[in-house]
Order: sequence, then structure tokens, then C-alpha cells
Amino acid sequence: MVKPIAENRRARYDYFIEETFEAGIMLTGTEVKSLRTGRANIAESYASVEGREIVLINADIPPYGHANRFNHEPRRHRKLLLHRKQIDKLIGAVQREGRTLIPIKLYWNEKGLAKLEVGLAKGKKLHDKRETEANRDWQRDKARLMKGDRGD
Repeated sequence: MVKPIAENRRARYDYFIEETFEAGIMLTGTEVKSLRTGRANIAESYASVEGREIVLINADIPPYGHANRFNHEPRRHRKLLLHRKQIDKLIGAVQREGRTLIPIKLYWNEKGLAKLEVGLAKGKKLHDKRETEANRDWQRDKARLMKGDRGD
């Protein structure tokens, strides 16, 4: 069972997620301890290509309270750990096809390691967002109607 630390709930609203990848993250000791307390925010973060590697940018892991001067920078760039073939595929998609790398979920895996679910995404236009919202409302109303019919 995976234990979520942080989720980017807006990702599926703002983007069409085409494919997801599980990536490890290079963290310092105080970052891991801060994550263990369950405090992190990936809502405004994104992944970017820097050279031949992929980096998580703007993810907020607050400083660990019991650490002294060796604490970490809260919004530093963190390298994502993926297989070379995955990295090459993602770099190609970002540079050639104009895709975006969006962090979807930060969680602990079965071994207790921090993992990041990264989605290869295409941005939604305003009309796509409206369509998604209308579809969600219709599904909710339909479920409510079906529930009402059985209760008689």
C-alpha cells in the first residue's frame, strides 16, 4: 500500500495526462525527515529538463524543525531519478512535442522510499476545462438520480 505525502489535485483539471512515470527523488536527510512529518506541497511545482537530466522545480518541502544549521533550502531544485530510456523519452516529448512534465503525487512506496508520480501532460484549453467540469457535474447528477430511484 502506498502512503501519499502530497497530491497535485489540480493537475488533472489543467492538463490531459497522457502517461505517468514513477521517479525517485534525490533528497537530503532533513528533507526526508520533513516528509515523514507529512508536510510537503507540490501544487505549484513542475519538472523541467536541465542538460541530460530531469529536475523537480518549485516543490515546497518545509525545513525540518529539529534540524540546526544543516537544514535544507525549502524550494531547491531536486533531481528526479529515472532510467536513461525514460529520461530520453521525456526529453524528446518535452522538446519536440511541447509536452509538460507535471508532478501528480508524492508518496512512500512499499520499501519506504519517497517516490514521485510524474505525468507527461498536454495543457487544456478553457473550453476543454468547461467540458470536463460539465461532464463531472452530469456524472454527479446522474448518480444522485439513480440513488433516488432505488430508495422508493
